[in-house]
Amino acid sequence: MYTFDVTNYATRFAGKSSAIKRPREITYFSYDENHELKHDESSLRYYYTPESNADLNHGYNMFVKHDDSVDEHLDSLLDALVELEKKEGRCSTDGVHFVTWRGMMTKIMTVPYMEDGGQCKKLLRQIDSLKEVVAHASYRYIEENNLYKQSTRGFQDEKGARMSFWGYKFETLSTLSRPWGDATREEIEGRTNEIVSNKAQYCSIVQTGFGDSGLLIGGEVDAIWDCRPMNPSNPINYVELKTSRIVSTTNQQINFEKKLQRFWAQSFLLGVPKIIIGFRDDHGILKNVEIKETQGIPVEIRKAHVAQGLGPPPWNGNVAINFTTAFLEWLRGVLVNKEGLWRIRYQQRGDRIEVFQVQESGYAGVLTDRFLAWRSELRERLRTAPSAEADSETGEASM
Repeated sequence: MYTFDVTNYATRFAGKSSAIKRPREITYFSYDENHELKHDESSLRYYYTPESNADLNHGYNMFVKHDDSVDEHLDSLLDALVELEKKEGRCSTDGVHFVTWRGMMTKIMTVPYMEDGGQCKKLLRQIDSLKEVVAHASYRYIEENNLYKQSTRGFQDEKGARMSFWGYKFETLSTLSRPWGDATREEIEGRTNEIVSNKAQYCSIVQTGFGDSGLLIGGEVDAIWDCRPMNPSNPINYVELKTSRIVSTTNQQINFEKKLQRFWAQSFLLGVPKIIIGFRDDHGILKNVEIKETQGIPVEIRKAHVAQGLGPPPWNGNVAINFTTAFLEWLRGVLVNKEGLWRIRYQQRGDRIEVFQVQESGYAGVLTDRFLAWRSELRERLRTAPSAEADSETGEASM
């Protein structure tokens, strides 16, 4: 077993943040209304301001809920990479060390401020030699330990289920299926009666990096602010939609700021520039909507604490970034020249992260047969491509 010390994080990882590679979208995919995978942007939603005083309870009994107890692994993310690589004819993970979902990286980023832990992730490393193109490239695939997740999931009572629904209802009230300029008045005004479902999703896949560690991350995106930029290298104005209780007391403000860390980390990882928060009362009535710039949230909280004399803020963005950078670098070192299935575990209120091997070989369902077969085919294509080009050049010279 290997351990990563997380004690004294506030001082050990303080200071200027590590170098971050700006997230750049390389591809995307959708789940349709039946949660079937589509390699397009058909489920992308467009933001449109919701009406105030909307009742987030409306339609609760007709909610179409996706069954998330099924372990979907990294299947859709890997499938999207196969489609991308077939189109571009090259490996999409050049310079990448970790492939994972945004949710896994969010958990890692928030470990220093996490009040409860668990055996929440499992990790697989595959040695993938691409011969002449990327010699001895190595990738680590991180996903949720679904068995642990299901076994530790508590019973959700009526109140909890309803509060969860409020978030999905807010998303429905705040989005359209096409740009507002193309939408009809009936579509805009009919959002209140639209059946709420979380089966349809739009997911973005980005390349980013913490220090020297390259990452490829997939994650759901709630909506886009306007439209895609004409220049694909420019940032995309995606938005994250969240709900929270209205803040009336200092304690509620501190709790909200703690929640903001997760909001910030989720959006930071995918490069989502705006977080739109719907504040509701205890009865699920939407009271107001606030737009926050993702990059400015840590500074905003720090300034508020100084102005109100509240002491240090409950979290620090630079500490979270530096901690993540250090952990990923350490993890790469632990797994160098190793294979098989590994597990990452953080004990409740613990002082260390533990990494240990649970399977010496194989992929434990983390990697799909289609992905493995395609990567084998791609290696062969890339191996033979340089010699074919050389033969072509030799033939031209002899003519």
